[in-house]
Amino acid sequence: MIIAIPVSGKGQNPAVATSFGRAAHFLMYDDETGQYKILENAAMGSTGGAGIQAAQAIVDSGAEMLLTPQCGNNAAKVLAAAGLRIYKTDPGLSAMENLKAFRDNELEELRDIHEGYHGH
Repeated sequence: MIIAIPVSGKGQNPAVATSFGRAAHFLMYDDETGQYKILENAAMGSTGGAGIQAAQAIVDSGAEMLLTPQCGNNAAKVLAAAGLRIYKTDPGLSAMENLKAFRDNELEELRDIHEGYHGH
């Protein structure tokens, strides 16, 4: 199973990014092999629709789970349509610590999906 986490850096144990769609990178962790890679978030600098673009990139990567502090409604719809489950990260933990918490069943499913800005 591939688990995606938005991260703000590329190091061994990066911090979890505060925003899903505007994260600099995504840590893609393969739960079967224990290996991970860092993907650039091409949507980071988008003027609009960053969450939707980031969500599609996560879906295209083959991920089955997303660990994130928050997720917008439109991005959540893309992820849900692809069958991804979303779990809320613990703000006090790094990306790798959140992975361990997830594997230990200590993270809850993200239910507080926020509405994005819908201006023109």
